[in-house]
Amino acid sequence: MLVLIRGAGDLASGIALRLHHAHYQIVMTDLPKPTAIRRTVCFSQALLFGTATVEDVTARRAENAKEALAIVAKGDIAVLADPEAKSKNALLPDALVDAILAKRNLGTAITDAPLVIGVGPGFTAGVDCHVCVETMRGHTLGRVITEGSPIPNTNIPGLIGGFAGERVLRAPADGIFRQTHEIGDTVQAGDVVATVEGKPMCCTISGILRGLLADGTPVCKGMKAGDVDPRGEASYCRLVSDKALAIGGGVLEALLRFSEMRP
Repeated sequence: MLVLIRGAGDLASGIALRLHHAHYQIVMTDLPKPTAIRRTVCFSQALLFGTATVEDVTARRAENAKEALAIVAKGDIAVLADPEAKSKNALLPDALVDAILAKRNLGTAITDAPLVIGVGPGFTAGVDCHVCVETMRGHTLGRVITEGSPIPNTNIPGLIGGFAGERVLRAPADGIFRQTHEIGDTVQAGDVVATVEGKPMCCTISGILRGLLADGTPVCKGMKAGDVDPRGEASYCRLVSDKALAIGGGVLEALLRFSEMRP
């Protein structure tokens, strides 16, 4: 069964990892120059480097739909630079999963595939997708929604190690992002881990730098640009998160429950 996933960031990659382990064939799409924060666990990096390995699974860049199908036939995940997922017309996937996590629908329609799954806020089951999957941390994380929509975006990051919004680092100005640290570095509150046009981006808590935009990325002031994990465990930087796996489990459930929607 071929599944097309819109988005190849950390949550989309967690979904892809879980589905790949369940023997689904996966094609992902993303921006030609991805803006992933947790780059060490994002299949989107294949678009920049040709390949990307997350845990025990490898993704490869494809130049077109035909090449993508050849890659998945050999057992790997294919990634296309195709933010609008126009390749769906050539791929004809059995299911389409919108995991862009833009907090709104960027063009996915319920007619895009026999089964369309919307991940997170911005989708309504039965309107622009067949089912949705909840992304908000808490009791409903990963649940399949067959009527209505996921919880609206709160703009408050989930609680990890006792911290929520303090974990997220945001660009201090418009301009070009210049990193001074690497993902996996131990940081202290107040450390400067990047600059934008000479203005420092400082950590507000201590921990491990779990995510950071790539050097040279154009940013706007307030854009999410980094993530500090207060638990201080460097190995987590190369593991898909519990949240991503829970959402991936919800997508897998939806595929199994509603596979009869395929022709």
